[in-house]
Amino acid sequence: MPFTRYALYFTPPPGPLAEFGAVWLGWDPVTGMPCPHPALNLPVAEITAAPRKYGLHATMKPPFRLAPGKTESALDETLAAFCATQAPVTLDALEIARLGRFLALRPVGDQTPLNALAAATVRAFEPFRAPQTEAEIARRRARGLSPGHEANLRTWGYPYVMDAFRFHITLTGDLAPETLDTAADALAPLLVPLLPRPFVIDALSLMGEDDDGRFHLIHRQTLTA
Repeated sequence: MPFTRYALYFTPPPGPLAEFGAVWLGWDPVTGMPCPHPALNLPVAEITAAPRKYGLHATMKPPFRLAPGKTESALDETLAAFCATQAPVTLDALEIARLGRFLALRPVGDQTPLNALAAATVRAFEPFRAPQTEAEIARRRARGLSPGHEANLRTWGYPYVMDAFRFHITLTGDLAPETLDTAADALAPLLVPLLPRPFVIDALSLMGEDDDGRFHLIHRQTLTA
């Protein structure tokens, strides 16, 4: 299908974590199909509405429109070449954590190699990114940006990259504090047993956004250096 934007994500490999993520969020980017939510004493559909369209993922190169003259096939070829130069990253684990007003999975352990991989990914695919429009820039500024975030926005098209990058796998949208606690308590017994130890990032996923704003897996490319 034609896609309106592309992105480079970490997505979990096929298995229990990926399966749970599809059900929890209600969207499977591999099959491109909605999934029924788990039966919990929580408004799961409501609290996962914001991250649903992305699927279970961590952003490495934020979504972008293709620059003039660039193609999806060239993007995929560049991904294969790039991943051949990058080694897998191993961290101790993942844990459920608060990140501002939402819940996410955050890595445990030395994140220096992970941050380096994320920065290299942003740089490598920058030639494929069409410049942001002034309207897009204004939307990013609406929440308020620090000088560093503003510089990232102008240079890379997104505020939270390079030194501002924080790897996270989003689990909910913004929630009230009491709902955050309730959601974390409900998630923990279901999700914690599925979290890998150690946690290995061994691939990057090329994703495409459809006309409805939902992301689909195009290709999951293994890191082989």
